Amino acid sequence: MKKDIILKAENISKQYRLGQVGTGTLSHDVNRWWHQIRGKDDPYLKIGDTNDRSTKGTSDYVWALQDINFEVERGEVLGIIGKNGAGKSTLLKILSKVTAPTTGSIKSRGRIASLLEVGTGFNGEMTGRENIFLNGAILGMTKKEIASKLDEIIEFSGCQRYVDTPVKRYSSGMTVRLAFAVAAFLEPEILVIDEVLAVGDAEFQKKAIGKMQDISKGEGRTVLFVSHNMAAIKQLCTKTIMMENGIMVFEGNTNEGIDYYLKSNQYGGYVNQYINDTSKGSGFRKLSLVDDKKDLRTEFGFDESIFIKIEVKIDESHLKAHLGFRLVDIKGRVIFTSEIKLGERIKSAGLYEFEVKIPEQFLVPNQFNLTFGLHIPNLEVIDYKQDCLSFEIVETGSDFNLYSGNDYGCVFVDCNWKII
Repeated sequence: MKKDIILKAENISKQYRLGQVGTGTLSHDVNRWWHQIRGKDDPYLKIGDTNDRSTKGTSDYVWALQDINFEVERGEVLGIIGKNGAGKSTLLKILSKVTAPTTGSIKSRGRIASLLEVGTGFNGEMTGRENIFLNGAILGMTKKEIASKLDEIIEFSGCQRYVDTPVKRYSSGMTVRLAFAVAAFLEPEILVIDEVLAVGDAEFQKKAIGKMQDISKGEGRTVLFVSHNMAAIKQLCTKTIMMENGIMVFEGNTNEGIDYYLKSNQYGGYVNQYINDTSKGSGFRKLSLVDDKKDLRTEFGFDESIFIKIEVKIDESHLKAHLGFRLVDIKGRVIFTSEIKLGERIKSAGLYEFEVKIPEQFLVPNQFNLTFGLHIPNLEVIDYKQDCLSFEIVETGSDFNLYSGNDYGCVFVDCNWKII
């Protein structure tokens, strides 16, 4: 059976010059021109460092992408994963024709709608309704076609009340809601979505993922989806590619791609302590992960307890604040949240230390991040430390090794079984 290829990337590479824009480019342009009229290759394509942002490098040129090749079939949902700086957004910008590749070519059939960042293609001075018609016109649709979808777009976005208000007054969440609705409902053959859905709330993310499934399965259109949320990638994508330092290191089955991502040491270098000794007001001073002997740790066995030590300064004005943390696994799933009302524990301002125990045989072998918050509900975020501590639960001889390769969830609960 012949494949129905709707998008094809052939030998895509993108090179950028580091430093201030315009510095020394005239001499480089003359050099390129001199090589060109003599029928020789661009001399600057032979140099340049790999796009590893953690190293200093020796060249003024960097390869954001190198020799990317893949095909996408009609109706397919392609997930693109990789850590920050891997080249995912650069690839989407090339596929969306926002920027041109240095070498290689993109072949596509049909309209491409892109949602690469909050407010892509929106004019802040125009109302939401006017921006819908503007985006539709950019996609090549007639006014009649756009008007026929207008009510659906507005309803899906949940911005009915503000649709005649200038977009510059929208919050980032409202903007991305409307932008996604426009991109999804104006019927492009290829829909390109970057990490912007993370800006939306949980309800909207669920709606957006459901709509993308409808687009691909029900309407046979193609979706390219970049996300760090492995749960969304697994739920949505039929195929996945992984980027690393501008190079495509994996292409294939989504489950295998996620496993490759998780095992590629992306979450290596766990953090067992956060210290802030510069701030003077209310806020976190020290956050630590320790074992039952009070030793700092980043790896714990399944049968070990984990202790979280929280040192926090509270001013008089924040005695009624709430103090808590959220535990998230490597796939972006929120495992649980724990919180206390400080007013029930303390009576005066000062520096306090709390200790929280996560019991043994509770978290299954996996990798986890901790986010901490100090806030007055619906009034003030006093301090917020996202993903500032991280650790791993490792297999230490439990029965989980009998189910190797299976996803056994997030927690293991003793449900107090009884024989009746």
